[in-house]
Amino acid sequence: MRKEVWFGLSIMAAVVITVFVLMPAPSEMTNGHLGLLMLALIVVSIMLGFPTAFTLMGMGVFFGWLAYRSVNPALANRQILDLMVQRAFSVMSNDVLIAIPLFVFMGYLVERAALIDRLFKSLHLATARIPGALAVATIVTCAIFATATGIVGAVVTLMGLLAFPAMLKAGYNTKVAAGAVTAGGCLGILIPPSVLLIVYGAVAGVSVVQLYAGAFGPGIMLAGLYVGYVIVLAKLRPDLMPPLAESQRGVALPSFAQKLSPRGSNALAGLWHALTGGGSAAVKKSTVLAQLFVTLVPALFIVAVLGVTWQLATTPEAAVDTTGLVQSGGGMVDDTKEESTGLFSQTEADEAEGGLKEPAAEGVIEAAPPAGAEAEKPEVVEKAAAAKLDRVPTPIWFWIVLVVGVAAIALIYWLWNWVRLEVFKMLLTSFFPLALLIIAVLGSIVFGLATPTEAAAVGALGGCLLAGAYRFITHLREAAPGGQNVGGTVLTTVKELGGIIKESSFLTAKTSAMVCWLFVGSSIFSASFALLGGQGIVERWVLSLDMTPVQFMILAQIVIFLLGWPLEWTEIIIIFMPIFIPLLSHFGIDPLFFGLLVALNLQTAFLSPPVAMAAFYLKGVSPPHVTLNQIFLGMMPFMVIQVIALVLLYTFPGIGLWLPSVLYAR
Repeated sequence: MRKEVWFGLSIMAAVVITVFVLMPAPSEMTNGHLGLLMLALIVVSIMLGFPTAFTLMGMGVFFGWLAYRSVNPALANRQILDLMVQRAFSVMSNDVLIAIPLFVFMGYLVERAALIDRLFKSLHLATARIPGALAVATIVTCAIFATATGIVGAVVTLMGLLAFPAMLKAGYNTKVAAGAVTAGGCLGILIPPSVLLIVYGAVAGVSVVQLYAGAFGPGIMLAGLYVGYVIVLAKLRPDLMPPLAESQRGVALPSFAQKLSPRGSNALAGLWHALTGGGSAAVKKSTVLAQLFVTLVPALFIVAVLGVTWQLATTPEAAVDTTGLVQSGGGMVDDTKEESTGLFSQTEADEAEGGLKEPAAEGVIEAAPPAGAEAEKPEVVEKAAAAKLDRVPTPIWFWIVLVVGVAAIALIYWLWNWVRLEVFKMLLTSFFPLALLIIAVLGSIVFGLATPTEAAAVGALGGCLLAGAYRFITHLREAAPGGQNVGGTVLTTVKELGGIIKESSFLTAKTSAMVCWLFVGSSIFSASFALLGGQGIVERWVLSLDMTPVQFMILAQIVIFLLGWPLEWTEIIIIFMPIFIPLLSHFGIDPLFFGLLVALNLQTAFLSPPVAMAAFYLKGVSPPHVTLNQIFLGMMPFMVIQVIALVLLYTFPGIGLWLPSVLYAR
């Protein structure tokens, strides 16, 4: 029997033995004990391979029927059926869940847009001189791809086909290569648009928008720790990740670069020299201008960022004058009449003047301007105009940022040779369209321009356009030597895009149905658990320990970490979060911060055996000589990094809470 099977059976045996030891005799069992028994049985059933959603529903219906039967046997059947209908309807009417199929659809479209291979190649060339360049490029590509999709299986599978063979061919250690692919692919659990954050927001009643804003910091931190570990390991053990050969670091130069490169290695100086008349006459001015504009894009971007930063840093805070405003429902006090409050005073005044008048605006009570207000109006406008012209003095930190930006521009163009220009153009064509899609979707959510559902719909449309554009460009390049006309290329692209949309729609329906059925099953299960009093027993037990908030947080994260071994994140969020969340208010813990810790912790569900779905995704596309144990061993150092990141987030909560506190008044 395989070691993984023995491990799983051992965990199940430990759960069963613990239940039998701790449970009282059947004659002394209460409904609360039945709830704990149901919780233990659901863990064992899932580990045995039963479908999670229907197992939850089955267990919930049976134990819920027992709970109703203990009160009124005659109504038990009807009550449990009513509970099923009500819980299913509550899930169907949850608006937050609408974003899940749209984000999943966007992810499948981006996966098939044929740009990830170009992105990986360009990042590989851009990081060629960094130790462990292929592993670094793999993690960065996974982080970018995760930001666009949020689908762990898609990221790990695609990178297992692109990056894993390239690393093995370059002489990388199998364990290190497997760890880089699986750990990088699991970043989609944490980095928005993460489906996990949507599910947690629906379960915990936390704003998905704030969860997305808070997850950026921990996600970037974790990806940075992965990259730092790979670079340090490659520096200490170069035999595990050999440096790339010179032939793998170069890129073929186009004709204009070959003509201009003999005059100097710096691309910016060469293009400027050619533009001012000192270059080769064989290179057209239009080509030189286009390439010079591309070369100046980094400088223009840095200047634009510095300009926006200065605008924000020196803009004065708007002073809101509340003089003359009345709180909604407060009413006005008239010195000449009997004192009255509320909306009744306005109604009586209207009736005294001869009937009711049309109200000004809902919830707003208009008041007559005081005497002399017309005379003061021009002065108020003049002061407001003067206030707009005044700016806050430029803070010292901006000058530091300005110096850093100017130094970055100088360093970039000092090192800007012809090869780096071509690598930058590859990054521009592969990353820029994806970056636009990411900014359009996540930026509109984070800055409050659209709800997650609306932004997901825009992302799905953008995914369709992106897939069609890249398919068209690919076919146009392939058809150019053969002389195929543009009309034929368009027709081929439309046919392929239709097939992509059809396949993505089927996969989206499958994934969304799984998530929604999980919600229905979990809703029935949690209701039955509460009816039996299991939640009350857990709460009383936790409160009886008299723990501090820090101790409770450590206990909760240890439990979630251990649950990540036998269970997937869906079961943990849907089954166990309703047990922890009611206790947060007692310990004064912010549900938003707790959700970020859980999302960071639950990456272990994809990296810890025996479940470790990321390992099975990679094993399905890896060469036959790569064993599952090698993949498991390669993931272990990255699991340690996750624990370190969890400690850092708890020690410095601003990593996750700074951006939500800046963008939203909570």
